[in-house]
Amino acid sequence: MSTNWSPDSWRSMPIRQVPTYPDANKLAEVEAELSELPPLVFAGEARRLKSQLGDVAAGKAFLLQGGDCAESFAEFHADKIRDTFRVLLQMSVALTFAASCPIVKVGRMAGQYAKPRSSDSETKDGVILPSYRGDIINGINFDEKSRIPDPERMIKAYNQSASTLNLLRAFAQGGYANLQQVHKWNLEFVGTGEAFEKYQDLADRIDEALSFMEACGINPNSKALHSTDFYVSHEALLLRYEEALTRVDSTTGDWYDTSGHLLWIGDRTRIKGEAHVEFLRGIGNPLGLKVGPTTNLDELIEIIDVLNPNDEAGRITLICRMGAGIIEDKLPPVIKRIEEEGRTVVWSSDPMHGNTITAVNGFKTRPFEDVLAEIRRFFRIHRSMGTYAGGVHFGMTGQDVTECTGGAEAITEEKLADRYRTHCDPRLNASQSLELAFLIAESLKEERVERAKELKAAASS
Repeated sequence: MSTNWSPDSWRSMPIRQVPTYPDANKLAEVEAELSELPPLVFAGEARRLKSQLGDVAAGKAFLLQGGDCAESFAEFHADKIRDTFRVLLQMSVALTFAASCPIVKVGRMAGQYAKPRSSDSETKDGVILPSYRGDIINGINFDEKSRIPDPERMIKAYNQSASTLNLLRAFAQGGYANLQQVHKWNLEFVGTGEAFEKYQDLADRIDEALSFMEACGINPNSKALHSTDFYVSHEALLLRYEEALTRVDSTTGDWYDTSGHLLWIGDRTRIKGEAHVEFLRGIGNPLGLKVGPTTNLDELIEIIDVLNPNDEAGRITLICRMGAGIIEDKLPPVIKRIEEEGRTVVWSSDPMHGNTITAVNGFKTRPFEDVLAEIRRFFRIHRSMGTYAGGVHFGMTGQDVTECTGGAEAITEEKLADRYRTHCDPRLNASQSLELAFLIAESLKEERVERAKELKAAASS
């Protein structure tokens, strides 16, 4: 795919956010073992996702990307996978009904085990230990043994990712996503509040529409109603793991990272001339780039051109993480520059990372009102600039956690301790996720109405 590139060419480049493994021989053995294991995803699936993201870039679809901020080995359970998948489906149904367009569903799942850190070390009570970098690298417990990077963790991450993907494929293709069963998707803890009432009303309307279709002779057992495409994604941070799972596609001869369908690169590693950009430029997967308030726009354009020299639609998704208070100042210049340079991208909003605060009781949290505010402003800015707000990227779980304050449940800072379970960053729970979906649905519906007016005006002029 790229000249002078190989899966290991990143090793000669400067690199950041990497662990130091004490046993080099064991590390080499694990990498060799991983390189012989079957792919987790297939090149054809990644190409299909890129095609669908091309539709998003053209304003014909919408990207819904959500899941754990950091997956953990301890929380690996079929019920947890099912509940997260189900909430994403519920959100997708609400968005599809409002926007009358396809929803591209991508989970932050089956690989989101590594996390960048602001410091290489952590200090508690005068004790200094290596920072926790995600379960694929070391353990979260604050003791010397847990914090030593262990290459065997890559094998465990692979195995849990494979199991997660098997279950997700069964859910997506085996009838669990059947639109005729939408009432059964309701989670018990979403059984009260405005979001639940809206979803119940939506489910009733879908039932009516399906009954009408069946009465008209449309086959209620069609594949479109019983299954759905569902993709997985994660941050491409631990390049040793990513390289070991990179394969040549037998049908095209191109290289694909088979650890996930979509890989993204974060603010801390999105640097031209360094290892992470070098690795990503050679794989055929669709790619995400996190864009923050300090992003250098000249360098962003250069990196986009390195990663997408042919300006393929669907190849690049810009995941904008600004913060509710500054998005109106920081996002318009990014949009303006990308438009002036004529680059084809998917515009997605990450309303989570720029709105993180520390509560008075020491818990890291995100006020739900700030999350909603950033989404509203994201849509408003794109509408005012004539561009398409094409997606949302957020941390969430199907579990009944109390990690982000606010929402219909009115989670207060005092209630955070009730069910605060994240290994890293705070996530929206199922109820908050549905509330977010209805806000996005309203924005998409407004967008659709405005477009219809514009087309009507153009036709009559």
